Parts: sequence; C-alpha cells; structure tokens
Amino acid sequence: MGATPERIESVRSFSRFYTRRIGLLDEGLLRSPFSLTEARVIWELAHRPGATATELATDLGVDAGYLSRVLRGLQRREVVERRRAPDDGRKFLLTLGRSGRSAFRRLDAASRAQIQALLAPLGSEGQERLVAAMDTVATLLNGPADDRVPYILRPPGPGDLGWVVQSHGRIYAEEYGFDERFEATAAEIVAGFVRSRDARRERCWIAEREGRNVGSVFVVKKSADVAQLRCLLVDASARGLGIGRRLVQECIRFARERAYRRMVLWTVDILHAARRIYETEGFALTAEEPFDGFGPSLVSQTWGRAL
Repeated sequence: MGATPERIESVRSFSRFYTRRIGLLDEGLLRSPFSLTEARVIWELAHRPGATATELATDLGVDAGYLSRVLRGLQRREVVERRRAPDDGRKFLLTLGRSGRSAFRRLDAASRAQIQALLAPLGSEGQERLVAAMDTVATLLNGPADDRVPYILRPPGPGDLGWVVQSHGRIYAEEYGFDERFEATAAEIVAGFVRSRDARRERCWIAEREGRNVGSVFVVKKSADVAQLRCLLVDASARGLGIGRRLVQECIRFARERAYRRMVLWTVDILHAARRIYETEGFALTAEEPFDGFGPSLVSQTWGRAL
C-alpha cells in the first residue's frame, strides 16, 4: 500500500523543520569551514581510521565520484591523509591528519553543545520522549520493507522490563535447564540498568511482532570506551526472521554513534545460534573457562570486537 499525499507532505514538512532547526542548511556545519559531507567524513575517520574510500561511500550512501572530490579537497587542506595498505598496494587507507583530529574535536564539542541546548528546555521526561520517538523513526526506516518480516524494534514501555526478566527465566529453563539463579542474574542486570542508566550511552530495545514482545537486547556502559551487549533474547515463536541479528546490529550501530571504541559480551558455549550471530557481526572469542553458576556444567565465553 502506497503512502497518502498527506503522509508524504507530513514527512517532508518535518524534514524541512529539522534540517533548519539544527542548521544543516548553513554554509558551514556548526559554524565550521566544513560542509555536512566533509564533517561526516571527518567523524567516520575519527572512529574508523584506516577505512577505504569505497567503504566510506557505501556507509555514507554517497556517490563514489562525489566522495572522491570531497576527499581530494580534505587532503589539500591536510585534514585527511592517504597511504597504501601494507598488505595490498592497490588499496589506499584514509586517516585524519593532525588538523583533521583537531577539526574533529571542535566539531564534536560544538555538536554536543548544540544538542545540549536543544534538549535542556525539554526536561527529563521530554528528553526521554524525544529520544524514544527518534529511536522509533530510526527503527522503522532502517527496518525491512518485506512484509514477511513483520516486526519492529522499540524502546521498552511499562511492563516490558519485567517481561525481559520473566522470559529469560522461562526460556532458558525450558530449553537449557538453567535454574533460578539465571533469572536472578537477568533481574540484577535489568535493575542495574534502571537504577544507574546513562540515557545518552545506554539503551534497551524490545522486538515486537504482531503486538507481542518477542525479543530484547541491552547496550550498557562497561567503561568510557567499551560498550557491553547484554540480555540478547528471541522467543521461539519469532526465530528465523533475523530478529537476533538485527538486535545485535542495532547495538553496534548505537555504540558507534556514541563513540565507543569496542563492544564486548559474555555468554556460554551452548548458545550456538547466538554464537553464529556474534561471529557474523565481527565478534571474536577472547576468553573462556568452566562455569556452573546456572546449574548445568557450561563454559563461559567472552567475545569482543572493535567499533
């Protein structure tokens, strides 16, 4: 079913409002000498030194020829440096030069100050509503258009965190024989998230399908540079739809946007489906040891990946 003219105009109107509100139409982004595309390239290279031009063009969704011109301009200004890859002389890796790193610090500080000024008048409740609404927009626009995968990812609402705890206890008891200590662990994770959540750098997603909760995942702050993925769960009724992988991808996306450098997670060896997702999304096993804290004899595993 196509969109109605009224809905199309509502989205266009909001786009005009938001681009004007945060100054995307100004000649220089955040009163800097850089265009929006140039600033995005600087941000990407600050978090992904060594990326190639092809990777940047794909991730930014811009024409390769246009990006090449942008990169040449940034190289002339000594913002970006280009060098051959040590393992492939045909490939060139991009990094920020000294002036590029300085430019990133100024842009990052200006952006934080701008958003702080935008949020401050709203108060805590208004800020939470705005962030939740933006999460919903991102989830719907990033989600699959295929009606065969009818689910959404959204922030938790009343009762959802209790559902996370109850579902962990029930599913892992039924499928793996875990005892009540596992449910207690899930409850402690959720309670800690509620009590001390850093709203800017920590997040929970609930997967909903046909009006029912079918999945969950959390990103929590382990340190200033390290994010931790926790409580990944997909109900048996919704497996095979790619929900688990999508939840992990959302965690990685969010962690990158919040300037974490690394993501880690803890799991146990018998969760084979989760392990395949972690491997597919770039995680590597970094440590393991025997573990019997949930009843059965298990092997605990720590996984991690750079962001």
